[in-house]
Amino acid sequence: MTMSLGGAVVLALDIYAIYSILNSRSSSLSKVLWTVTILLLPILGFLAWLLFGPRSVD
Repeated sequence: MTMSLGGAVVLALDIYAIYSILNSRSSSLSKVLWTVTILLLPILGFLAWLLFGPRSVD
């Protein structure tokens, strides 16, 4: 089984986004909705999270 470079990049970005979501201080509902969105729509979900997701305030 081979994976294209584009697929590997999308997978890595989605894993990063989900990890970041689960470690955020957002509500549980927000975490679930963002995670499901990214799992169902990997590219569009990641882009939506990147643009509209919660920002960390450190």
